[in-house]
Amino acid sequence: MSHHIVEVQDLNYTYPNGPHALRGVSFRILHGESVGIIGANGAGKSTLLQHLNGYLAPTQGSVRIGDCPLTRETLPQIRRTVGMVFQNPDDQLFMPTVYEDVAFGPSNLGLPPGEIETRVTRALETVGAGHLRDRMPCHLSGGEKRAVAIATVLSMLPDILVLDEPTSNLDPRGRRQVMELLKTFHHTKIVATHDLDMILDLCERTIVIHEGRVTADGPTDRIFADADLLARSHLEKPFRMQACPVCGKAKNQSIQESSRK
Repeated sequence: MSHHIVEVQDLNYTYPNGPHALRGVSFRILHGESVGIIGANGAGKSTLLQHLNGYLAPTQGSVRIGDCPLTRETLPQIRRTVGMVFQNPDDQLFMPTVYEDVAFGPSNLGLPPGEIETRVTRALETVGAGHLRDRMPCHLSGGEKRAVAIATVLSMLPDILVLDEPTSNLDPRGRRQVMELLKTFHHTKIVATHDLDMILDLCERTIVIHEGRVTADGPTDRIFADADLLARSHLEKPFRMQACPVCGKAKNQSIQESSRK
């Protein structure tokens, strides 16, 4: 696939006997971009992400990865290129041990045992979970499950990493570890989350989804500086951009001024 471009064109999706979740969504993401997808609950973020890896098929419109349209025939090829980390790690962890979960994808590719071992070891070490390889996933903490879920995707060597709420239900240490891990992935990243401070740190571009439509697409700092846009989308500024109730300055500005004193 050339350049691993993600192109979504006039994407519409209606759940069976349910809501019209996506309404004419279009965008183009280039190789190496880190893009945040933000919106209120029910805006269509998770539905959109599930189209990028073929877990859902459009009611109307198209998804293209590189020069390859996403179809039933191209699905295996696209899933080797686009790695999806779901919001709930339990949706990805179903084998008796961590090792078997991380090895599941490479094994299905028919790789030789030595290559599978190398991929699993490297993926677990990348997320700092090498010591968990023989553990049962059901006995892991929330942060450990999140790390292993990411490892199951990394073992497939994807060129595009798609993550749905990667820091949800994590304590501050777990959140920081996930953040540092994602910063080391230098290919394309697409992250949907309510953690807007993470988007501010991780993504140079942000797409706003509201009621199934793209209402804004541009540089992250410009998006978050637009108070009217955020209000219309039922969003608030990232925590550190909000005004301090005492001095009226943005929290990050107050911190910077304090550090210079």
